[in-house]
Amino acid sequence: MYGSRGAGSGFAFGAAMRASAVALGAALLVAGCSSGGGDGKDGDAGARITQQPKDSDPFWVNPDGNAARQVAAYAKAGKDTEAERIRKIAEQPTGEWIGPENPEQEARGFTEAGDKAGRTALLVLYDIPHRDCGQYSQGGAADGNAYRAWIDGVAAGIEDRPAMVILEPDAVLHLVDGCTPGQFQEERYALLDYAISKLKSLKSTRVYLDAGNAGWGHPDQIFQPLQRAGIAQADGFSVNVSNFYSTKASIAYGKQLSAKVGGKHFVIDTSRNGNGPYTGGKPDENWCNPPGRALGETPTTRTADPLVDAYLWVKRPGESDGTCRGGPAAGQWWASYALALAKAAD
Repeated sequence: MYGSRGAGSGFAFGAAMRASAVALGAALLVAGCSSGGGDGKDGDAGARITQQPKDSDPFWVNPDGNAARQVAAYAKAGKDTEAERIRKIAEQPTGEWIGPENPEQEARGFTEAGDKAGRTALLVLYDIPHRDCGQYSQGGAADGNAYRAWIDGVAAGIEDRPAMVILEPDAVLHLVDGCTPGQFQEERYALLDYAISKLKSLKSTRVYLDAGNAGWGHPDQIFQPLQRAGIAQADGFSVNVSNFYSTKASIAYGKQLSAKVGGKHFVIDTSRNGNGPYTGGKPDENWCNPPGRALGETPTTRTADPLVDAYLWVKRPGESDGTCRGGPAAGQWWASYALALAKAAD
């Protein structure tokens, strides 16, 4: 599998998701980042979302995310079984995908909330120009200047607060597989290098540049592009974002790649890899809302290999990959799919 199909598309917010993210960022700021200040319970009435133990999972759980709201709705309707299944998602930290319109406000809201709770905010930056090759998550900044301004806004919002950043899913992969037109490639390398440099100038921000997944190709194809994009400045790279490859396969892929980029550490998206990749459909469609998948290992810094800094839920389980198999637009909450993921993890 190649391109965004290999990495798993469905990264975009969509108009509704962007509006929701802006509203949430504003709400967190106005409410003084009401994440309970630690291990307390919070969120929508009926949801009572709890932060995970900091020693094993130092990342911030959003008490007002889509899953938390769904828990509250099910609880109010007396659907206790469904509420507890969705709670499996709601009480785990997931990536906060920064939208294109208000990067500083959103980054500030999420990192202030995380900081108040004594946790690290997990942010995903996905706004590179010409992203996703015109597919479900097409879009991105209008040009290089707009992208640099967007990155500057994110950095201004984070300031010195703790943050872990997953940088531009698919951006390097699409330089390798030919999906990104040749006239835009040099600019993309420069923009990724700029983003890493800017974010690493912050006091408490860790940056992981996306590096594809175990199913698309071989590390030999991507390590030099990663070097050109500035991986040497980053803390490491991410694998399996929005995809379904097993943790074992992802570790093997990541270790091979690490050996070629100076021993860099990496993180793995385990959000939906509990049953591994789907093989029952057309190969170029198996990435998009595949049936029978399950939640994977919960987010933690206690991993099976010293090179793996964390298992993360970068893709938010229950949000659609795109308008395939009856799903809503990419990034939109899909309650029935979320329930299926949680039930399969029982």
